[in-house]
Amino acid sequence: MTRMLLIAGHGYLGRELGHQAEAAGWQVTAISKSGDDDSIACDLSSRSAVADLRSRVPIPESLTFTASSGRGGPEAYRAVFLVGTRHLLEVFSGTHLLFVSSTSVYGQTDGSLLTEKSPTEPGRETSRILLEAESAVLAANGTVVRLAGIYGPGRSVILRRFLAGRAVIEEDGRRFLNQIHRDDAASALLHLAGDPDTSRGEIFNVADSSPLHQGDCYHALAQIFERPIPPTGPRPEDRKRAWSHKRVSNEKLRTTGWNPHYPSFIDAAEEVAASLTSRSG
Repeated sequence: MTRMLLIAGHGYLGRELGHQAEAAGWQVTAISKSGDDDSIACDLSSRSAVADLRSRVPIPESLTFTASSGRGGPEAYRAVFLVGTRHLLEVFSGTHLLFVSSTSVYGQTDGSLLTEKSPTEPGRETSRILLEAESAVLAANGTVVRLAGIYGPGRSVILRRFLAGRAVIEEDGRRFLNQIHRDDAASALLHLAGDPDTSRGEIFNVADSSPLHQGDCYHALAQIFERPIPPTGPRPEDRKRAWSHKRVSNEKLRTTGWNPHYPSFIDAAEEVAASLTSRSG
């Protein structure tokens, strides 16, 4: 029997999830605000738009929320992540919803190892909005997926800065970087969607298996690409994201049978670098 998957948010992660799901035999329907790229247009912040969607798509067994705020601030976060999620939970009541959140909800800066049971006390309002949306999903017996920094084909802030000669090792270089390849993030979502009995009502960290010190990361990249090690410098004060120093554990997810294809950011570095070069050219 064909399983039905509805993907709410058809961007960088959602498109890859759709490809993997179709390859695994799922029937996939995708929605996005714009309706581009074979997706159905739907503004998740509009209750009437989501209600209308209910009559236009097959009833899904699983619904994944992979939408983004379009790099907006708290107002955009609230409209998309909180209001949008509430609309989906209401209109598709009973459907297993997997909500893609972020490891930014952990506000720790002491380098500690974090599991899904670790305190969540983020300093930024956007992350607090994510926690509010998480609570709504868990109350509806859905699944929360906290994603580390996503990278992959055509995308990596770390590699772009390094290859452009703009990278700086902050302070002593001991700050941990938590990353996840886009393809591994998609495979984790599909894995959890396919086993709702295990994932309902649960939180899972989705990160690779090797958090790296920033300094160690850049030293490894310097060796791989035969380039100079970046200089050291102060912690930047104009970061768009909150400064963090933490190790995010993926052990809970791995105990369910999932493992990343790229256990470390370094494992994918050459492949991703080639995609950055080809796209920029």
